[in-house]
Amino acid sequence: MIFEYLPAYEKDFKRLAKKYRTLERDMEVVKKVLHVRPDALPPFSYRISGLGISSCVIKMKRIASDSFKGKGNNSGFRLIYVYSKEPNKIVFIELYHKSEKEVEDRQKIILNFIYNIY
Repeated sequence: MIFEYLPAYEKDFKRLAKKYRTLERDMEVVKKVLHVRPDALPPFSYRISGLGISSCVIKMKRIASDSFKGKGNNSGFRLIYVYSKEPNKIVFIELYHKSEKEVEDRQKIILNFIYNIY
């Protein structure tokens, strides 16, 4: 499995890692999970439809973190990524904390996808 990171994701990661010290370790666990099961797996992740993009864009919810111990099942980070079977690749597009926004920014996903993947 190949993992790539768009500049928007790297910016999100850097900002969040300052506040949540376990984020780097948490994302390593996420990569291990995605290596085994990269496609959508409801209720933890699902495909984002209606973007006008032929690639499989997935939103992952309920990312476990040591920073959120005792805060409930739904608290935590959200990860938006593109999964491509050929080549076997995942591109991380956006990472945010649930308290920052409830839903993904579809326009940001489309723009990042178009300008950075193609």
